[in-house]
Amino acid sequence: MQGTIDGFSYGAVTPAAAFLMACLGAALGLRCTTRSLRTERSFRAGWLALGATSIGSGIWTMHFIAMTGFSVEEVPIGYDKPITFASLAVAIVMVGIGIFLVGYRGATRMALVTGGTITGLGVASMHYLGMAGMRLDGQFEYDTVTVGLSVVIAVVASTAALWAAVSIHGFLPSLGASVVMGVAVSGMHYTGMAALRVHLHPAASTAAHASGDSAGSLLVPMLLGPACFLLLAAVVVMFDPLVVMGTPDWDDPRAARTPGIPAQRQVPRFGTHADPASFHSRPRDAVGPADW
Repeated sequence: MQGTIDGFSYGAVTPAAAFLMACLGAALGLRCTTRSLRTERSFRAGWLALGATSIGSGIWTMHFIAMTGFSVEEVPIGYDKPITFASLAVAIVMVGIGIFLVGYRGATRMALVTGGTITGLGVASMHYLGMAGMRLDGQFEYDTVTVGLSVVIAVVASTAALWAAVSIHGFLPSLGASVVMGVAVSGMHYTGMAALRVHLHPAASTAAHASGDSAGSLLVPMLLGPACFLLLAAVVVMFDPLVVMGTPDWDDPRAARTPGIPAQRQVPRFGTHADPASFHSRPRDAVGPADW
């Protein structure tokens, strides 16, 4: 017997909230990765780790917010907590590997392809491992072609995100890149869900309306931790202007200065607002006898 799947039990609320969390995690991760390239090497690992955890937590939170709207009408749904949290660890670790590769190797073709592939496989692994943690009186079956398409979407989106992290330094372009990544991650999730079929066991319960409540009451407390982390990471990012706004003269060698020394205020040497000290060094105009 095939189960009746409803992926939008709460309408557009869960897809919209999931998309926003994916964008938040991507925005924080991309800005932290960009910031890591502009700091001393000893602090780079910290920024990269924060970026990897932000992206991984955002993707994981997005997945399970979307899953609160998932139900199978004929049976209740539960979740295995160890497997569910293992999917979070997989997402953070594999995203971290990709980010560290690009963070230390730069935007070389090999680093982007390798890092993007590992990160994309991490996103896909998180999704399908999280699905493996679901408990219901039946079994899942996936369409192989659609699953492959979801993995390709994850890899392409991850590669593009890593490229954006090391190549796009302005605030608004990075914000646009995070929105694109949010769209791609959401697209990967719902493509993977489109591949799903549920075959119920012969003795499956017919408690039709119990599934949504039981799953939601379990998922909401589990989402609090990663959601709180993302908010704390957002606070950290807000108080570092280099993370938020960046510097427009990234490639200008004249803008380089010693870390820790404030930039000198530029004072005009001549004119109404000139520095009085500069008058001593001002070259005198040659005056000939005819001008006396």
